[in-house]
Amino acid sequence: MRATNLAAFETSEEADLVDALRDDDAWVPELSVVAVDPDSDEPVGYALLTRCRIDDEPALALAPCAVQPRYQGVGVGSSVIEAALDFARNAGEQVVVVLGHPGYYPRFGFTRASEHGVKLSIDVPDDALMVLSLDGSPIPSGTVRYAAPFGI
Repeated sequence: MRATNLAAFETSEEADLVDALRDDDAWVPELSVVAVDPDSDEPVGYALLTRCRIDDEPALALAPCAVQPRYQGVGVGSSVIEAALDFARNAGEQVVVVLGHPGYYPRFGFTRASEHGVKLSIDVPDDALMVLSLDGSPIPSGTVRYAAPFGI
């Protein structure tokens, strides 16, 4: 995953975050989905779901996600995100939050978090924080508390 992050992002920040998350209690190995090139077995993209909370209620955070540049725009990112969400749904998880591009994540069912009373402790654009109920249950309101490596 580190090589994918280093290729997909301008800095090593996301790669360092993934390394830190792997050593944190928030890491859920079965909710880490990696796509590989079938010809080379090279990892080309991934999506992570890690433990977080909305106030005291358990939730998952979708972050980070990355796709190597030469594989972007062909469905790799969507595939790993959909797989991660399916794995979480099948594991009985209920809520996922994402801080990301408001034009991308609604295709997976994410909606504006503020409509559910969900916020962060830092200022972000209102449409960038989104939530998804995996099982149709109500989304708890409150402040998202990410795992410590996120720094928020």
